[in-house]
Amino acid sequence: MDILREGVAEKKRRRRFLVGGAGVVAILLITLGLSRLKPAAPTVDKATVLIDTVKRGPLKRQVRGPGSLVPETEGILQISASTDARVERLLAQPGSPVTPDTVLLVMSNPSLERDALDAEWQLKAGLADLAYTRVKLQKDLLDQKAAAATVESDYHQAQLQAETNEGLFKEGLVAGITLKLSQTRAKELATRNEIEKKRLSVAAEAEKAQIDAQQAKVEQVRALAKLKREQMEALRVCAGIRGVLQDVSVQPGQRVMPGTTLARVVQPEKLKAQLKIAETQARDVQIGEKAFIDTRNGIVEGHVSRIDPSVSGGTVTVDAALDGPLPKGARPDLSVDGTIELERLTDVVHVGRPAFESEQGTITLFRLQPGSDEAVRVKVRLGKSSVNAVQILEGLKPGDNVVLSDMSAWAAFDRVRLK
Repeated sequence: MDILREGVAEKKRRRRFLVGGAGVVAILLITLGLSRLKPAAPTVDKATVLIDTVKRGPLKRQVRGPGSLVPETEGILQISASTDARVERLLAQPGSPVTPDTVLLVMSNPSLERDALDAEWQLKAGLADLAYTRVKLQKDLLDQKAAAATVESDYHQAQLQAETNEGLFKEGLVAGITLKLSQTRAKELATRNEIEKKRLSVAAEAEKAQIDAQQAKVEQVRALAKLKREQMEALRVCAGIRGVLQDVSVQPGQRVMPGTTLARVVQPEKLKAQLKIAETQARDVQIGEKAFIDTRNGIVEGHVSRIDPSVSGGTVTVDAALDGPLPKGARPDLSVDGTIELERLTDVVHVGRPAFESEQGTITLFRLQPGSDEAVRVKVRLGKSSVNAVQILEGLKPGDNVVLSDMSAWAAFDRVRLK
């Protein structure tokens, strides 16, 4: 009986050992299997993400930026004060259409008014002195001409007398002393006649010089009077050009100094677009490239006319000259959007621009699996980019559907489900 009990106990121990070993092996197998299972893919609401299809075909490279319409340089007139003055009245408000003769504001300067009046009287006195000098010199010149004419007449008479006496002397009718006296008299008057002619010539030149000197003084006073008169007229500030009064920088009662900006007039038909392009995109912009300016009331075609060499606030200022007519409502400081066309690629693989694209770089995107709601992460090498699209160099092929939205919230997962 003891031998039988020992055999049964041995069998029970073996059975327990086998059962325990099988349990351990099962646990190990289950653990290994679970460790090899992929983590469950998170679910993403399909309606909240942007999905696009990879295409092959032409691609227009463009850059875009906000901006505003500003006057061209020749379409702006900055009106400044030409003298010290006090603003009395404002006669026009910003936004008013103006002509060259439209008076914008009126100023006053009592000392300038007094100086202008003094200059006018000095000019009148100078003109009177000039007239008197001209008359006096003409009289003196006439007296000189009369004296010269008298001497010339006496000379001709003496010459005739000498010739007559010479003939009579040959016939023995006149003494030799008489002949010599008449010849001496003729020579003396000939000399005086030459001197009078020279004096007359000098007198004429002296008259011209004195009149010119007096005329120069008059012109000096005239210029001063004209300057004062123009400064007086400038106290009534006019627009100067046809356009729109954009700004008035002074107020009634304000004292202004020479050079102080008073107002600004612009010509609305002479406008350009000033765009702010991101510095990362502005490197490919070139002078002369086509630009399309959206004024919210129409699109105007233009071209790039200037690129600012400096960067401000992460953007580069690009000026676009407008080639087409402006739509209604276009005015200075109007907000616009500008699109600049860089180039046209004829046959490339491209897709919509991802949320965090890096031109000429490598990024990861979620590509949808055909016939499934699952999207897997793939590496994509990008080429040249445009406003709404980017070139695909590697990682995707035409027909693939990819998620373009920001998927950084699922950066720890290589696949997601779109429901």
